[in-house]
Amino acid sequence: MLQKMKKVQVLGPKKDFQSVVDVLYHTGTVQIEDISKTIRPGDTLFRKMEIEKGGDIANTLVKIGGIFLALPKIKYDTQKQQQIYEELQKTSHHDLLARANHVIEELESTTKDLALKKSDLEFSLGALGRYEKIIKKIQPLESQLPILEGFEVTVILIQREFRDVLDFIKNALGEITKKQFEIISADIDETTIAAVIVFNKRYSEGVHSLIFSQNVNEVRLPSEFLGKPFNEILQLISIKRTKSIDEMVAIDENLVKLSTEWYQELAVLKKVLDDRNEEVGVFGKFGQTEYTFVIQGWIPKKYLQRTKEALKDAFGNRVIVNELEVSPEKMDEAPTFYDNPAIVKPFEFLMQMVSPPQYQEIDPSPILAIFFPIFFGLMVGDIAYGIIILVFALIVKNRYKMELWLQHLMNILIISSIPTIFFGFIFGEFFGNFGEHMGWIHPMTIAGITWNRIEVLVPLLILAIAIGVFHVFLGLSLGILNALTKKSKKHAIEKAGMIVAITGLLLVILAVGKMIPEILVQPGIVMIIIALPLIIYGGGFFGVFEIMSTVGNILSYARIMAIGMASVVLALVANKLGGSMEVALVGFCIAALLHILNIVLAMFSPFLHSFRLHMVEFNSKFYTGGGKMYKPFRKEKEDETVK
Repeated sequence: MLQKMKKVQVLGPKKDFQSVVDVLYHTGTVQIEDISKTIRPGDTLFRKMEIEKGGDIANTLVKIGGIFLALPKIKYDTQKQQQIYEELQKTSHHDLLARANHVIEELESTTKDLALKKSDLEFSLGALGRYEKIIKKIQPLESQLPILEGFEVTVILIQREFRDVLDFIKNALGEITKKQFEIISADIDETTIAAVIVFNKRYSEGVHSLIFSQNVNEVRLPSEFLGKPFNEILQLISIKRTKSIDEMVAIDENLVKLSTEWYQELAVLKKVLDDRNEEVGVFGKFGQTEYTFVIQGWIPKKYLQRTKEALKDAFGNRVIVNELEVSPEKMDEAPTFYDNPAIVKPFEFLMQMVSPPQYQEIDPSPILAIFFPIFFGLMVGDIAYGIIILVFALIVKNRYKMELWLQHLMNILIISSIPTIFFGFIFGEFFGNFGEHMGWIHPMTIAGITWNRIEVLVPLLILAIAIGVFHVFLGLSLGILNALTKKSKKHAIEKAGMIVAITGLLLVILAVGKMIPEILVQPGIVMIIIALPLIIYGGGFFGVFEIMSTVGNILSYARIMAIGMASVVLALVANKLGGSMEVALVGFCIAALLHILNIVLAMFSPFLHSFRLHMVEFNSKFYTGGGKMYKPFRKEKEDETVK
């Protein structure tokens, strides 16, 4: 149900401002309002709170975060972190920044240098690995290379499908080097060819430009490797690798040492600065005088006392929480806050997807939680289908625990599967008529009617219309309550007139159809005549046309019978078609596929139509929507409801 909201004003000395904001942020109960919009231009006594040091926090947070990421993770010391957290929570903005800057001075330069050096070493190790792999592959070609003074050696790698480029490179090299070159190629693996080029050093620039222009991968060895035999190069690579690994081990030891000393404090500093940074984002919504600050916002009544106590515990009587008087018109601006039982939460999610209620409107979520599963169960009405839908929803819910929207939808299917199984017992359906055919179950007889859905079309239709009458009348009754809450006398009279008119119309129709005594025709006509002026008074002459629209809404509930019947027929077709096959396995597969299709349809079509009956036929009788959801000032990632 929707909770009553209170508008509050928090006042206190400016020296406690940051601490008060911090308490409100961690209490997480107040939705902050922008009080600066009420300040008149030129007002020197009461003015907007100035944002002075937000940028400092943001910059400091980036630096602390960078250091934190550079250090290796170690086990969190919960006790030590809690001690540091309690200490930092009490510090002022200035002192917190001073402490953070001290940590930055101690660590930033050192961690940055170590991290950069480690990155360079990792890059160097990767390059050495590539050089080693290539050298080993082309080492057999070494005996074919001429050893000449003043000549340079380079290696290029070419994909085998582009091997024709070698001929072009040979011709171009002949022109560039005046035929002072040698090229030897060999397959490295199934996809790559290595070509070793030996050429006069004086043509180095032209050769490298040619290779670059052909978009082939040139392996340019470091200068210390040039002119050396391949065996010696491999030995140098091994030596350099060992040296680099030793240096990386030493760097890691230094980082671990720093992490052991600073990690706990850095983790807490990052968290506190992150909180303060978010708090700074709302400073512009507050007001101030020369000595005091003013914060204004909305809070659920149930959380008001807790918030007052939190501020009193921290600041005594220095900080005051005033409850503001708000006119009924202004209360329409209050945010909407649901506080429903867990079983209603998934249906609350559906309402939020469409449009949350206005503050003073009746919350339709609990009603949706009652009738939606009933409509769904009536439409599907099969024990086996209900069990399969239940198992499917439980599996998906367990597998995708982090997907909040999927959790809500699966919870709706879980809840709706229960009435599906219940009505399956009443209708005697287990995979359609399969359960009855096997003698496991039979349709129940209630009120003298055996509820085999194929044989009781008219009673089912009457039941669906009766549900529609009750549901629409409930919506009109809630419309009267909403109108009275908003002191809208005309709308209340219009809704009451609609109930009287529809009741009279039903009496006339049922009496003429001889379903009830014919003597009730005249009372029905009288009720319609009495209702018309009430409807015209509340909704004008167009309100008269709303009578037929409401009748159409009621008739729309016939879809409960129609969609349920379609599901039954498809189940019967599956069983009959499967049973008619001469090969049992083929028949089983055909029946199984059709039942799977029917179950998939059962999870979508009844879901959508049950939702539509509420959104269109039911909610239109009392619900406006368009409210603003309650969004308290607290961490965005904290999705759970405040307890």
